[in-house]
Amino acid sequence: MGNNNRTKRTTICLIILFMTLFSIVSGRLIYVQVTGEVQNNSLKALAEEIRSTSALLLSERGSIFDVNGNVLALNRPVYRLYAIVDETYTQNIDDPQHVVDARDTASKLAPLLNMEVTEVENIIEEGKKDVETFQVEFKLNGRNLSQETKEEIESLDLSGINFIRETTRYYPNNLFASHVIGFANDKESNELIGITGIEQFKNDILTGEDGYVNFERDKYNQKLVKSEDVLKEAINGHDIYLTIDQKIQSLLEDILTQAEEEYDPERIVAVVMNPKNGEILAMGNRPTFNLNNPENIENWYNDAISTPVEPGSTAKMFTWAAAIDSGVYNGDETFKSGSYKIHEKVEPVNDHNRGRGWGNISYNEGFRRSSNVAASKLVWEKLDEDVYLDYLHKFGFEQNTGIDLPKEQHGQISFTYPSDKLRTSFGQGSTLTPLQQMKAATAFVNEGEMLQPYVIKKIVDSNNGEIVESNERKVTGKPIKKETANQMLNLLDSVVNTEEGTGKRYRLEDYSVIGKTGTAQIPDAENGGYLDGEHDSIFSFLGMAPKDSPELMMFVSVKQPKLDANEPGSSTVSFIFNNVMEKSLQYLNIEPDKDTVLENATLNQFPKIVGENIEHVKKQLTDFNHVSIVGEGDKVIKTNIEVNESVYKNKRIIVVTDKITMPNLIGWSHRDIRTLSQLLKIPFETNGSGYVTEQNLEEGTLLKSDSKIKLTLSDES
Repeated sequence: MGNNNRTKRTTICLIILFMTLFSIVSGRLIYVQVTGEVQNNSLKALAEEIRSTSALLLSERGSIFDVNGNVLALNRPVYRLYAIVDETYTQNIDDPQHVVDARDTASKLAPLLNMEVTEVENIIEEGKKDVETFQVEFKLNGRNLSQETKEEIESLDLSGINFIRETTRYYPNNLFASHVIGFANDKESNELIGITGIEQFKNDILTGEDGYVNFERDKYNQKLVKSEDVLKEAINGHDIYLTIDQKIQSLLEDILTQAEEEYDPERIVAVVMNPKNGEILAMGNRPTFNLNNPENIENWYNDAISTPVEPGSTAKMFTWAAAIDSGVYNGDETFKSGSYKIHEKVEPVNDHNRGRGWGNISYNEGFRRSSNVAASKLVWEKLDEDVYLDYLHKFGFEQNTGIDLPKEQHGQISFTYPSDKLRTSFGQGSTLTPLQQMKAATAFVNEGEMLQPYVIKKIVDSNNGEIVESNERKVTGKPIKKETANQMLNLLDSVVNTEEGTGKRYRLEDYSVIGKTGTAQIPDAENGGYLDGEHDSIFSFLGMAPKDSPELMMFVSVKQPKLDANEPGSSTVSFIFNNVMEKSLQYLNIEPDKDTVLENATLNQFPKIVGENIEHVKKQLTDFNHVSIVGEGDKVIKTNIEVNESVYKNKRIIVVTDKITMPNLIGWSHRDIRTLSQLLKIPFETNGSGYVTEQNLEEGTLLKSDSKIKLTLSDES
């Protein structure tokens, strides 16, 4: 009887418990159904959140162009491969959306990904085993695939194989202004981030702002028909137009490569600037690197702006300018050259010809001979030391030029002890960058005004084409007077265009050049002092042309070139300068300002000779000193002179006959062979500058339109 009562009580308690739980659950369900909320969260909102997804709208990084609109850096689409391994993703068994046959897929993909079949198969199979894995990728082999590779894979029609479009940075010219343009790449994050050059300096400007689109999807990740989209458009990065001229930069790169191969120097730096507005038209360094494959970079620094060195004698320009501007200079005053000692405790200053000097010479001659003694005496005996230091600061030394490139450094003026001041006067002890010297030298061209150098011409909003920012000529100071600048131009002229000048090797055929040479010793880091090998120096030249109104300024320095025993250090520098300067002036259509004929030569009217018998023509041209007959024919078919043109009697007259043969071109100038090439319509391959010293075809060889003519020129006339 007792057991029955306990059973009934237990049953009643359980019934009450279940009824209570049922009431609670039912009530909660009714509450949720009526209110549509769970724990104060809207079920509708939760459902929308589950269904909602976002798609990233990628922005484009801005492009980089040269001054004429030629593209130097742009985005190129690449693709990342992935394989869907989740079988539940497939809605229709007749149209599978996942990888069905791992082995077959791997055997077709592997050759295109440069992978082993088993490796690709294992990646797919491992993904299939993990129920939480939706898709798999194929390491770095499946990234940065080209459009061609993508299309080839798509043609295989493999189920479950898909692509994600990404962007990489591409540089059409490879090894071109590498330290200026820089590169953008981040392999770890797969983002385009500027690492060096303009890419780094203007990374924020070039980088765009990604957008997105929000929409609702079903369980198969398909967009719902009635989805309400939320869209934020992507904003592309700005485009940058540089002052770099692709033609001049390409010419510079070619010549630097030739010089590097022939002379194997430690370093080369070269910069081409428009001295009238501060625009940098070309800038190059050696060693350099390929922007599309920046691996094993030997030199990360842009030496033109980031590596201050002792400049050597190019610094004398600013010593003489300070003396002239301060009113203490008399160019005709003489001094004893060779060696100069101010005190027993101070090492003597010796001229560069081992202290022999040139006897008593004027200070003007001291400049064109690059006398260290003259520079030292100007600072120690003529100029007040503080005044001299003030001029160096006015020229912008000990401060950055402010060029719009990253990692610029400035040199230091050593001016503590008497020996420091003497050595600074002729370019030792103190340090400068090439661009610091070029900026200071713009004062000579612009009547004393010093200009800001820059490489960014303008920044353009790629979304609407509007100019966001632009640069133009900017005066940053006036360190010297107009009269001083004019006097300095004359002194620089004397360095190149007098017999005793140190810059004779920099004379051009068509254009007058002015400038200053430099030979800087290299400090011996291990033993102190300076390296004393024959070519253990930095050879340099800062030159301008044409002399009366310089349109281009160029700085070239070459560190420790490998030269023959008697070969001058300036041979490498002049090879670079002469080729780049003359061809750049021609490309810019700058009118030649000198002629190879004598200025006082007699002018003659040129007769009609085309169509005439060659023997008769020879008699007609007896009044001209340089008549070159090209060919062995009987009749004249072409000449380089127009009928009745006024011609100097010393000008080379080229007469082409109806049977064209190879003439003897030894001694011909570059201008003359260019004229002949145009007359014959046969391109000539030239190496070097100046005058022809070798030709590959013998005199008398019959010439055709496809003849290969190779000429070697030397600047030693």
